[in-house]
Amino acid sequence: MKDQFYNYILNLQDTICAALEKSDGTATFREDLWERPEGGGGRTRVIENGAVIEKGGVNISAVHGTLPEAMRQLFNVGEADFFACGLSLVIHPKNPMVPTVHANWRYFEMYDGEGNVIQQWFGGGQDLTPYYLFEEDAIHFHQTCKTACDKHDASFYPKFKKQCDQYFWNAHRNEARGIGGLFFDYCKAENGKTMEDWYNFVTEVGNSFTEAYIPIVEKRKALPYSEAQRNWQEIRRGRYVEFNLVHDKGTLFGLKTNGRIESILMSLPPHVQWVYDHHPEAGSEEDKLVGVLRIPVEWI
Repeated sequence: MKDQFYNYILNLQDTICAALEKSDGTATFREDLWERPEGGGGRTRVIENGAVIEKGGVNISAVHGTLPEAMRQLFNVGEADFFACGLSLVIHPKNPMVPTVHANWRYFEMYDGEGNVIQQWFGGGQDLTPYYLFEEDAIHFHQTCKTACDKHDASFYPKFKKQCDQYFWNAHRNEARGIGGLFFDYCKAENGKTMEDWYNFVTEVGNSFTEAYIPIVEKRKALPYSEAQRNWQEIRRGRYVEFNLVHDKGTLFGLKTNGRIESILMSLPPHVQWVYDHHPEAGSEEDKLVGVLRIPVEWI
C-alpha cells in the first residue's frame, strides 16, 4: 500500500504543478530534492513571483525510521518504527480576489519489532481561504468535494466537511481560517472499509483538486484590486500564519520528526501584516467575510 500510494502522489504532484503553471502563465516550479538523515526524504517544488501565484509549494515527502518520543506519546505506544508519506500544497495568489488554497493527502504505517504493520491509516483534505467572498466560488469548491465523496459514501461529505470546519478553527481568534472543504484523518480498515477502499477514496479527492480550484483562479485572476484590498489580504494572511504555527498538525509533526524546515514552512506567505486591533468597516465586503468565518456555512 505504501508503494502504491507513494507512486500515486508522485504522479499527482506532476499533474497539479502542470495545471498551476498553465494557469499562472509565466512562472514555473523550482524542484528541490532533499534527504532526511534519519531516513527518507522528499521532492519539494516551489513557485514564486508569478503573474498569478505570489508563492506556492507542492511538496512530497516519504520519511521513515524510529518513531520519535513526542509521537510515541501522542499515539500511546512504546518503541516502534514508522513510515509516512504525503503530498502537501499551499498556493498564495497575488490578487486578493483569488483565494489561497491548501490540500494534503497522506499515508502512515507503524511497525512492531519484527517489522510487521501494526497500524496504518490515511488522512488528508482540501480547503479554501478567500479574502473576498464570492459565494459561487464557495459553492463550486464544496460541490466538487461533495461529488468526489458521494462516489464512495454519502455520509463522507457532511462528516468530513464538519471535521474541516472544526479543525481549521483559530480558537484564539474565535473564527475559521477559511470557508473549509474536507478534512479526514485516521482512516483505518474498520467498520466495513478496507485500506483499498480508503485508498480509492483519498485518490478520488486528490484527483478532484484541480477541478475544485483552477476554475476559481481562472475566473478571478484578472479582476482589478486596490492597495486597500491588498492590505486586507495581507492582514488575513496573518491569521493563516497564526493557524499554521499554533494549531496545524502537519507542521507540528514535521517539526517533531526533524523534518526539513524549508519544506515545512513553505506554507507561509511572503507578505503579511499584523495591524493592531484591526476591524473592517461595518457592512463592507471585508466585514462580510469575517461574518461568514464566525459561524460555519452549509454551502451545499
